[in-house]
Amino acid sequence: MHETRRRLTRQIHIGEVPIGGSAPVAVQSMTNTDTRDYEKTVRQVRLLEELGCEIVRVAVPDETAVQQLSRIKKAIGIPLIADIHFDHRLALGALKAGVDGLRLNPGNIGGPSRVRKVVEAAKERQVPIRIGVNSGSLEKDLLARHGRPTPEAMVESALRHVALLEQLDFDLIKISLKSSDVPDTIASYRLLSQKTDYPLHLGVTEAGTLVGGTVKSALGIGLLLYEGIGDTLRVSITGPPEEEIPIAYSILRTLHLRERGIELVSCPTCGRTEIELIPLVKEAERILGKVKSPLKVAIMGCVVNGPGEAREADVGIAGGKGKGILFKKGERVEKVDESDLLPRLLKEIEIMTGESLTAG
Repeated sequence: MHETRRRLTRQIHIGEVPIGGSAPVAVQSMTNTDTRDYEKTVRQVRLLEELGCEIVRVAVPDETAVQQLSRIKKAIGIPLIADIHFDHRLALGALKAGVDGLRLNPGNIGGPSRVRKVVEAAKERQVPIRIGVNSGSLEKDLLARHGRPTPEAMVESALRHVALLEQLDFDLIKISLKSSDVPDTIASYRLLSQKTDYPLHLGVTEAGTLVGGTVKSALGIGLLLYEGIGDTLRVSITGPPEEEIPIAYSILRTLHLRERGIELVSCPTCGRTEIELIPLVKEAERILGKVKSPLKVAIMGCVVNGPGEAREADVGIAGGKGKGILFKKGERVEKVDESDLLPRLLKEIEIMTGESLTAG
């Protein structure tokens, strides 16, 4: 079995969450609520937190949003990052409000003197800054020289901004290079990882809706993680941000980098399937989505591969005609009527994890 060797980077902390070094790859997301709406934003962050999100970012478009940051931070249990563009005063206000990190592009907040003010305030509070380079907003001189947002252009942009911060004696930095093009994203991070040891935040931007976004993220983020590149990640989906978290953990779990939550193994169904497997699996996935304990669960639809796969899991069921078999740790436990298969499986998972499940 391939064992991923992580590239060793400098370690920083976003709140209490370590990023880089030997720390686990952290899972981030971003709210899609209006940050000025305190109730909706906090409600969404708490849902993300419940699903395993470890760091959350919020958009800060104006001073009214800044005024909510302190309240939001006090109401949530994970570190808060402020996403800032164009106005350095918003970054200063976010820092005063107590955010745990800033995401900004030093080139678009108003020149060296304003960058200096933000960096000095961040340094005083020991708050890291993520330099976020995006292929859609690359500097004009780089576009003119490279012709398009090439990996070389994106890396040059990132290192240009790193130099700005380093000149101000600031090194609490992480970097992202996001493109909607997966090969460009991979090439950009590979090149950057050869040129700096700052921690890297992975993502494929504008990845698309659930299916397309999952595929792009799994390939782009997954290949880089497989090579040991990446210290934190966000899966970007056009949809509710809570859909991002299970995908992120599935990528990490598949590469044996994180073991949180349920690994659900289920067959693709075929003409041998004798139970209503698809709705059963969908309902199981919905209910098991909030389980924190690492557990491999198999839900199989026939007697050919089903029993063998179920035996490989920590717990599983294999269906037959109107009935199924419950397996646990490779041992057959009992025969169960089809209508009782899911409740019986959930009961066993509750016993094994100590976590309460509600099937309603």
